[in-house]
Amino acid sequence: MSPAGELLTTALPSAAIQTLLRAGDTSVLSPARAADEPPLTVPRDPAREAARRELSKRMYHEDDPSLFQRALDAFWDWLDKLLNAASTATPGGTLGLVVIILAVLAVLGALWWRLGTPRRQPASSATLFDDRPRSAADHRAAAEAHAAQGHWNQAVQERMRALVRALEERALLDVRPGRTADEAAAEAGRALPAHTDRLRTAARDFDDVTYGGRSATEQSYHRIAELDRDLERTKPQLAASSTNTAPNTRQGAAE
Repeated sequence: MSPAGELLTTALPSAAIQTLLRAGDTSVLSPARAADEPPLTVPRDPAREAARRELSKRMYHEDDPSLFQRALDAFWDWLDKLLNAASTATPGGTLGLVVIILAVLAVLGALWWRLGTPRRQPASSATLFDDRPRSAADHRAAAEAHAAQGHWNQAVQERMRALVRALEERALLDVRPGRTADEAAAEAGRALPAHTDRLRTAARDFDDVTYGGRSATEQSYHRIAELDRDLERTKPQLAASSTNTAPNTRQGAAE
C-alpha cells in the first residue's frame, strides 16, 4: 500500500472509508487501477486535506461533548492538577492536605458559631421604643419571661428598654419619643459618668441584636440586667453649683 493509502486508512474512520469507497475513490486506496497499470500514488498534502474535509462533516461530530461539557472537563482537569500539586507540596501528601482543609473548615465553623452573623451597620437610626408606652417594671417582666424561655434576643431588647425607661421615670432622662439606644446611653452617661462605658456596651448589644442581625447570648442579657440593677442604686452626679461657694466667699471677705 502506498504512503497516501496508509495515511487515509489510519486517519479516516471506517464510515469515512466506506463513504470514499461508495463515492468511487477506490483508486486512492487501491494499490493499482489494473494489473497492467502502475500503482496510483497521492501526495501527502492532498491526502491530508481530503481526510480533513471528510472528517469535518457533521455526521462524525454528532456525539461530541457540548461546549459546557468541555469547559467542565477542563475545570476538573485544572482542579485535579492543582490538588495534585498541593498534595505534593504538603507534608503527608493527600492525607495531609485533607487534614489541613478539615482543620480550616473547623476553625471557620467555630468562629461563625461564636461570633454569629457578621455585623451589619443599621441602615437608619431606629427608635428604642415602639408606640406602646410601658413602664420599666413592664419591660423587666417581659425581659425575664423571654430569658426564662431562652429567647435572649428579645430578653436583651426588653431589658435595655427597661433600663432606659427607669432613667426616664427618675427624671435622669427626659421622656422623648424617637430616642435611640446610642442617644440614651450618651445622655445617661453625662448624669452617671461612672457607668458610661457599660451604657455604651449595652446600647451596642441592643443595636447588634435589633438591627445588626446578630444573636444575643445569655451573658449579654445578664450583663445588661446587672447594669440595670446597679443604675437603680446609683445616685446621679450633680453639677457643682456656684451659689454654694458664693456665701463662703462673701464670708471670707467680711472677716
